Amino acid sequence: MPSDLVAYCLELLAPLGAVRARRMFGGHGLYCDDRFFALIAGECLYLKVDAMTQPAFAAAGCAPFVYSAKTGATAMSYWSAPAEAMESPALMQPWARQALAAALRAR
Repeated sequence: MPSDLVAYCLELLAPLGAVRARRMFGGHGLYCDDRFFALIAGECLYLKVDAMTQPAFAAAGCAPFVYSAKTGATAMSYWSAPAEAMESPALMQPWARQALAAALRAR
């Protein structure tokens, strides 16, 4: 059963389309139309970024998802969602659409 945060994020992201969560590595991967575009780890929602979208996330005060690997701290191409975007589906949509676009470009 999804955690409260997973259920809330699915609600925030619902306007994108068929969004689903899948358990992975102690967190959840979020998919829209079978495209992995977000993850939930450590009680935080992270959205997919690329060279085109990362500057907007950085300017909004977001931080990259970093995990500990045998070789040291490793950053992934997922950045935290802006705090204000977590308040409503309408505020989340521009950020979620950028994440989905980055996931599409990565394919």
